[in-house]
Amino acid sequence: MSEHDPLPPLRDVIATHGLNARKELGQNFLLDMNLTRRIARVSGPLEGVTVIEVGPGPGGLTRALLMEGAHKVIAIERDPRTLPILEEISAAYPGRLEIVLADALEVDYGALANGRTRIIANLPYNIATPLLTNWLSESPSPTFFESMVLMFQKEVGLRICAEPGSKAYGRLSILAGWLTEANIAFDINPSAFTPPPKVTSSLVHFSPKTDARLVSLPMVENITRAAFGQRRKMIRQSLKSLGVSVQDLLDAVDLKGTERAETLPVSKFLDMAEYVTQVRSKS
Repeated sequence: MSEHDPLPPLRDVIATHGLNARKELGQNFLLDMNLTRRIARVSGPLEGVTVIEVGPGPGGLTRALLMEGAHKVIAIERDPRTLPILEEISAAYPGRLEIVLADALEVDYGALANGRTRIIANLPYNIATPLLTNWLSESPSPTFFESMVLMFQKEVGLRICAEPGSKAYGRLSILAGWLTEANIAFDINPSAFTPPPKVTSSLVHFSPKTDARLVSLPMVENITRAAFGQRRKMIRQSLKSLGVSVQDLLDAVDLKGTERAETLPVSKFLDMAEYVTQVRSKS
């Protein structure tokens, strides 16, 4: 890794190119290189690793990833205004930055993976949750990424990492808890961004579970959608939309029916998904 970045300070780069963050693109730029390098280090040493980054903007995190030793960075960017800036970074780090101008929700990430691959990104908030869901759907292991380090609004980060019994626990918690070990690395104050968002951000580190249960992802999503669709109701009521005998389902997974969805561990949702899959396969 290099302690010296050959490029001008980010504020100067933004001023030179007249780049302003656009709300409709969910852009909030990180300009503090000490902070971006801290983010780059969360997943461990980057030597020999290909990093996929979404929404690089003016390239603050991109530069940090390269400085911290990433073998290659593949930057997915929708905003063509950033291309001249990213091309300057590419010239400063020859052969190590690939720029893909595309909508991040339409990219085949598995096809971009090359050997050891991680996703590290200050995600645009307006597409952060659907992107996460798409990437998690690549699991269970083996998956194309060995880990992910992703920025979310703190409220979303808490939902991802929530435990049963907490108000934040829900569908996202179950998906993440089933397929990964997810934890909040640290929070980031709004003042670190340009322009500052109205909320605190959280950086979440995901490590895929190698022993995740092989259960139908669409069925898990069906179960959690039904269970959390009416959070305040007992599970006996909220599962009626599944089209199977609720009493048989409850008996099969050893539930009374008086529980509420937010109190159930991830394993119970997987049990229910397995049971409903079996019942439907016989009908």
